[in-house]
Amino acid sequence: MAETFTPDNLIAGDFPLITDAITIASGGGVLTRGTVLGKITASGKYIKSLSGASDGSQTPAAILAEDVDATSADKPAVAYLTGEFNGAALVLGTAHTIATVKAAFRSLGIFIKTTLGA
Repeated sequence: MAETFTPDNLIAGDFPLITDAITIASGGGVLTRGTVLGKITASGKYIKSLSGASDGSQTPAAILAEDVDATSADKPAVAYLTGEFNGAALVLGTAHTIATVKAAFRSLGIFIKTTLGA
């Protein structure tokens, strides 16, 4: 059975993409490609970045490169550490907006592009 490739438009430019292996913390649930991740200071593990958190994960640190299910156990994953991304394709955590993640990512070499009307 052949698989069909469906582009998700997450990548939005030719700025170099750098990825790295990371760990998604247990209890993080099912996360999809394009999820904005924050890094938990104490453990160094990643979860979906929520602006109201106080464990370090409130600050966007990476973008998930592949779907992962960390509902009941820590899971290895791949994350983008640099690149140009389509803001409309990002999965944002509670109280984050394209503007807040765009500002946080600039110093990391992650650039968020928006389209007119987005």
